Amino acid sequence: MIRRKITLAPNALVGGVLIAIVALAGLIGFIWTPYDPGRINILARLQGPEAGHWFGTDEFGRDVMSRLLAGASASLSISLTTVAFALVLGITFGLISGYLRGITDRIIMMITDTLLAFPGILLALGLLSIVGNNRYGIVFALGLAYTPAVIRIMRGTVMGLREAEFVTASRVIGHNELTILRRHVLPNCIAPLTVLATSMLGWVLIAESALSFLGLGVPPPEPTWGNMLAASRTYLAQAPWLALLPGACISLALLGVNLLGDALRDYLDPRMQ
Repeated sequence: MIRRKITLAPNALVGGVLIAIVALAGLIGFIWTPYDPGRINILARLQGPEAGHWFGTDEFGRDVMSRLLAGASASLSISLTTVAFALVLGITFGLISGYLRGITDRIIMMITDTLLAFPGILLALGLLSIVGNNRYGIVFALGLAYTPAVIRIMRGTVMGLREAEFVTASRVIGHNELTILRRHVLPNCIAPLTVLATSMLGWVLIAESALSFLGLGVPPPEPTWGNMLAASRTYLAQAPWLALLPGACISLALLGVNLLGDALRDYLDPRMQ
């Protein structure tokens, strides 16, 4: 056990530090930025990193550091809200499907399998064409696109727990079904859901960035890492920092999420103990 903890420590430590840095940047961007992220100054356009603008300015003279901080706040808030939305829907329907089974299970899984037939980003694109490319539309579209994965994990876990001896014993001593679900089934679903939620955070972050890059994310002038990366394409040769900085932020955030997710998976998986 000690050897296992030492082996996992680097993953958890590096991933936790990276996520903490990104989360701190998002919190700072929500509260304060050095400059107004939307303030245009044509006279200062495409300036390189200097004392007044540590990360330079963009094509409209806006401070890149301020926009990165504000973009971190927007990207993280959208990602966290989307994961929470998918978890609420997925846990609810997965619990109903796995515990009740029968015709209810068949209907829910038929709908789930239909949604899984479409790639998540493709399904999100179709939904965004209906609800519109705003912050709430992105949360709804991506949340619905990733809900089937939660349903399948939750259903499989609940079906395994439903016939467990401690659940049968609880039923024998007179506990009703809601009490059994609340006391015995749901707490034992926390481990796989924690690992899935961590992975989903990375999926949603890259999907939101991809949608913004395609022009279907949060519309400008509100900054996100994805639309900053998209806007930099025209100026790659003249101002490479416009693409490198938001790209590096996305990469570091994904690296942190993946490292922490791997550490959590290894720690919570009983087969690794």
